[in-house]
Amino acid sequence: MLSKWISAARPRTLPTSLAPVILASAYAWSDGTFDAAVTVICALFAVVAQIASNFGNDYFDYKNGSDRADRVGPRRAVASGDITPKAMLIATVVALSIAALLGCLLLPTGGWPLFVTGCMIVIFSVWYSAGPYPLSYHGLGEITVFIFFGLVPVTAVYWLQGGEWCNGEILAAGAAMGLLSVDILLVNNYRDVETDKNDGKMTSVVIFGRKAALAAYLLNGIIASVFFFYYSFFPAIVAAMIFLTFHIMAWRGIRRKEGTELNAYIGRTAMNQVLFTLLLLLVIYLNDKI
Repeated sequence: MLSKWISAARPRTLPTSLAPVILASAYAWSDGTFDAAVTVICALFAVVAQIASNFGNDYFDYKNGSDRADRVGPRRAVASGDITPKAMLIATVVALSIAALLGCLLLPTGGWPLFVTGCMIVIFSVWYSAGPYPLSYHGLGEITVFIFFGLVPVTAVYWLQGGEWCNGEILAAGAAMGLLSVDILLVNNYRDVETDKNDGKMTSVVIFGRKAALAAYLLNGIIASVFFFYYSFFPAIVAAMIFLTFHIMAWRGIRRKEGTELNAYIGRTAMNQVLFTLLLLLVIYLNDKI
């Protein structure tokens, strides 16, 4: 049973919640304001909140009838009968509660702005696939992911460690993280375009088509890599080229695959985001030393 819950948490996508926290903390370290306790709590919050969102997505997609027998994506726990709808709903509430408790630990540091931000994260994690107007069913999934897996976590974690909300460099880093997170969702929706269309789930890929999704995937990585050039020295250029090589390889692979073959590219895209983060950490470190 444990393996079924682990699968439902979708561990291959969890790096996309950790990467922004790690990156923001690296900037705090560079500025001399790094706080290990804040970093750990933020990392736990990010992972638990995403797991809650994944559980909720599994439950509400089942309730909305969009998880069917002809689904080509990874096995869904509720639709397949591995986990009952009631158990999944309870798990979603429990995970959200744990995330809220973790967020409360940071209230002495963040005050009411953090409280508002935390509430918005919880609301949107559920609203993504639930309610009378689920965002992922109306072409708004990418915008939501860009904000809550890019801009919000990077700026918030940096701010909690003594930084500024409106730091241009941090905002740009958050935008880069957001674009790479969007690419993970694009692969998912690219794979499911036919079943989503049949179910009336109007993702951006259903609305604009597969060619547009491929173009957006490629462009997102290119735009994100431009951020490396903020650091105008040779290692930053090398880092950008390394990332772009792996990004384009993934893009070329997605173009040539269909159905279940695309499942591996969700994890591969997530790992490319990790690669981007590690390369940027190296660039930040070298930038401080040179």
